[in-house]
Amino acid sequence: MRLAFRILNVFAADGGRFTGNPLCVFEDGSGLSAETMQALARQFNLSETTFVLPCDHATAAMRIFTPAMELPFAGHPTLGTAEVVRDLRQTPAAITLSTQAGIIPVRAQRNVWTLTAGPPRALSLETGRSIELVTELGLTAADLAAPPLWVSTGIQQLLVPLVSAQAVERARAGAGLAAFANDMGKVGIYLFSPVDADPVSVRFFFAKAGGALIEDPATGSACANLGGYVVATGKGLPLERTLLQGATVARPSRLLLSVDQSGTICVAGEVVEIGRGHVDI
Repeated sequence: MRLAFRILNVFAADGGRFTGNPLCVFEDGSGLSAETMQALARQFNLSETTFVLPCDHATAAMRIFTPAMELPFAGHPTLGTAEVVRDLRQTPAAITLSTQAGIIPVRAQRNVWTLTAGPPRALSLETGRSIELVTELGLTAADLAAPPLWVSTGIQQLLVPLVSAQAVERARAGAGLAAFANDMGKVGIYLFSPVDADPVSVRFFFAKAGGALIEDPATGSACANLGGYVVATGKGLPLERTLLQGATVARPSRLLLSVDQSGTICVAGEVVEIGRGHVDI
């Protein structure tokens, strides 16, 4: 069986060919088992690999795999897959993608794609764990701007508000962050500078297969969750911010977050296709 794929960079900065977060999209996942999809994601070893599938209640369905597991939702795979689906289906610039987290509306202006996230759910970090958390981040209590919150608009992550962009830059991923797993048993820690200023500096640490903690160059789901944090904490709405991520891993990325007066959260970014190919299985 020959399978066509495309490689794209999502949340690219000014169209840069080697900016943003890489993504592999298989054009047609029909007939593939979950085990085969997982094996292909492990083969490519990117943050995520997606598979386009036919769907009778959306423009297309999408399955998302990291090298270790399937995800119900992720931001940069949604935007990158939308770019591929538009080209494959020759659709208008507004489509819907069916995911395990629900139907995700996505729209484009040229190659800048915007997704509408689901409604946020927020939960406080357990009492007394904030100091443990900032210590594992190589920071102090003085660097924490407000209590961390678990937030989910499709996948739960721990959002950590810091007092400055400098504090975000100084952070490191200590091994003890493994103790801060989400409701799926996975680690996802999102650090951000104050949302009162624009742009916002952000970083995301997550655990790969085997438990190693690494840094993501651009995280759309966490951008959506930051919108959820804004809603949960009663920040003034509407709000529009540019998020800068990835410089510390030499993959500068730009994400656009907007939250309207009603609390609807949108995440946008530029998608750049850089190559195509096929694999034989």
